[in-house]
Amino acid sequence: MIVGIIGVGHLAAAVLSGLLRAGVDPASMLLSPRGQARQLAQRWNIPLARDNEDLVSRADIVLLSVRPVDAPGAVAGLPWRADQTLLSFCAGVPLSSLDVGLAHAVRAMPLTAAAINASPTACFPANLAAFDVLEKLGPIITLRDEREFEVASVSAAIYGWAQDLIRQSAGWATCQGGDADAMRRLAALTFVAAGRLIAETDRPMDVLIGELVTPGGITELGLDVLARERQPQAWQAACDAVLHRLSEQAST
Repeated sequence: MIVGIIGVGHLAAAVLSGLLRAGVDPASMLLSPRGQARQLAQRWNIPLARDNEDLVSRADIVLLSVRPVDAPGAVAGLPWRADQTLLSFCAGVPLSSLDVGLAHAVRAMPLTAAAINASPTACFPANLAAFDVLEKLGPIITLRDEREFEVASVSAAIYGWAQDLIRQSAGWATCQGGDADAMRRLAALTFVAAGRLIAETDRPMDVLIGELVTPGGITELGLDVLARERQPQAWQAACDAVLHRLSEQAST
């Protein structure tokens, strides 16, 4: 199977790194000749296509990772085949706006953690060819429809916010005299631990959190401060703003 990539930017570079880390043969990939393509092709010995038409004519599955506004134009008029799959990573771009003829079109939202094969990736609709690529990047979460996919796409922004919270936590601890490397690792792994406990058990989240919030304890103290400062409302407002942006893009 030949995997072609149109739009070789930051996210595509992370996906490429993850695929290679998972053992994919560089010779089985093909890059469109723009963005970081030439640099990455030289680094990893990956073939370059002449242009997007050449890439689509040779690839079995095509990963689309261009700016959302450029997505419809990037795929229009290319020699798509019924045995191909287009896997779009373009946030807010509905499948109906991607003219790929008889080819199968799929939406997915990998994170840059794909580079270390740790990206939870939302996907719609279910597609075996897409799964064959995405499973190499981390766990796949298959969604029911495009509305649910838009909601799930907000997690791509939350991923960045979580990294910022880790940065703030590590920075605060370092300012209190902690070793910078140790505090960075501790903050990062604390978030990993919290996520894994929720992801790997079916116990209600309210129960898990309730077990941590002992009366008069430090978790309760911190949550009270965050509630007083209206952190929950601010967080949900940020999620609402991102979803509104994605929904606006999808409707244009």
